[in-house]
Amino acid sequence: MSKSNQNYKDLAIPFFRKVFELIDDVLKNREIPYYLIGASAIALELLKKGIKPARGTKDIDFAIMISSLDQFKEVVNDLEKAGFNKVEAPWTLVHPEYDVVVDLLPFGEIEENYTVGFNKRYTDLHVLGFKEVMKDSREYEIEDRVVNVPPIPGMILLKLVAWSDRPEDRGNDPYDILRVIEYYNDLEFDANMMEHYDLIPEQEEFDHQMFSARILGRKAKTYLDKSKDLEARIFEVLENNTVDAKESRIAKSWAMQKGWDLEYCVTLLEAFKAGLSEGTS
Repeated sequence: MSKSNQNYKDLAIPFFRKVFELIDDVLKNREIPYYLIGASAIALELLKKGIKPARGTKDIDFAIMISSLDQFKEVVNDLEKAGFNKVEAPWTLVHPEYDVVVDLLPFGEIEENYTVGFNKRYTDLHVLGFKEVMKDSREYEIEDRVVNVPPIPGMILLKLVAWSDRPEDRGNDPYDILRVIEYYNDLEFDANMMEHYDLIPEQEEFDHQMFSARILGRKAKTYLDKSKDLEARIFEVLENNTVDAKESRIAKSWAMQKGWDLEYCVTLLEAFKAGLSEGTS
């Protein structure tokens, strides 16, 4: 178990403790494996090095491993009894007292062809990559609770898939990916320098972002090797966002956020893509 000395306050998510404990109680009572994913999970990883969250969020995302839609409905019913309200999207709940939105993203036996069908209107929640990435999750302690968190390279893949499904609704995904790239070398400095020394230039100025992006790609390749469909989707997204800098929605988002040159942002994506093609030895 990887232990964290951080507390709920460090995550800078209003009412995170209250909401997390309600979710934890319901899912553990039903013996349902679950994982903290998304921006909250990334924030938890970065806190290991004292890197504080750069943005607050009232959204908390969980991936839950279940076998059927009936089982999912039972979980939702339990959460309604605990004070949550359902909204239009069947995987989303809101706690009105705490004003926190929770997404419960089911995967496992419930899915068919990487999608979960809820009803006639919501027929295809895409969960491509979940099974592959969640297998490598690690346990973290947050005060007196334990939560499973998938590895950061895997979370980047999940964010790329989610963003490509609904880019108009998931504007924060590119930002979260960039934040990982910015700080990943701080997070895993010793291991990165030992295992990926071949990427350290002998004469050129060392670029931490390029270094991190390439390593993240190398480490993420292990998940692509487990799923040809995931591999195809990720390379499609990256190709669409590197072939023409002016048409790259991800690069334009990064350039706007950081004030960086657009071509540099595309080069970061290309470094990640290069790492995916190489993998780790």
